[in-house]
Amino acid sequence: MPSRGIFGRWLTDDGAGIVEVKRCGASLCGTLVRVLDPEAPARDVNNPDASLRDRPLVGVRIIYGMHPDGDGWKGGRAYDPKAGRSYRASIALGEKGRLDVTGCILFLCQTKHWTRVAEESGR
Repeated sequence: MPSRGIFGRWLTDDGAGIVEVKRCGASLCGTLVRVLDPEAPARDVNNPDASLRDRPLVGVRIIYGMHPDGDGWKGGRAYDPKAGRSYRASIALGEKGRLDVTGCILFLCQTKHWTRVAEESGR
């Protein structure tokens, strides 16, 4: 079973937001709990679904549908609100306690490294 250390609040690799990773039923999800980039829109303006473009970014589930697989979580999706796109994704604890978030389109994959933040930092 994957380490409980994967759960908590994480600073995205670009420093633009904090995502809370937790269990959502039998799967794992990650919700944007804070937007740190003052230039970022407050709403999900790049969403391909026009009916969702007015929703606040804070509270958007950007990681969803992940299921345990060895030392990580796979089989889910990651949503990038900057691009308005969803990708096949997996996550796992990486070196130095980072969270490795890998997103793929077809056979091309890219891994981002998120850093854990103290709980009070995300409030």
